Amino acid sequence: MFRRLPDLTTAVVPITIDGRACDARAGESVAAAMLAAGVSASRTTAISATPRGPYCMMGVCFDCLVTIDGEANRQGCLTQVQAGMTIDTQHGKRELFP
Repeated sequence: MFRRLPDLTTAVVPITIDGRACDARAGESVAAAMLAAGVSASRTTAISATPRGPYCMMGVCFDCLVTIDGEANRQGCLTQVQAGMTIDTQHGKRELFP
């Protein structure tokens, strides 16, 4: 459903999403990289385990929470991809303290 516009000048950045190696574009957000890789749900809800994906893409709704490099509750839409980044879908309720 989501496809990137062709841009041959942007550098490719290797990342891992849920254990799968993927390529992202330098400068894009984690949420955009996940959507481009075909991962539409970044978390599941605490009560019904309903999948949720990025909605506002500007940091207001918190539906794009993911675990990045072992740190939970990161907003994927506000975090820029970095080479070697490990991104995991977040399941269930948010933990306030690890």
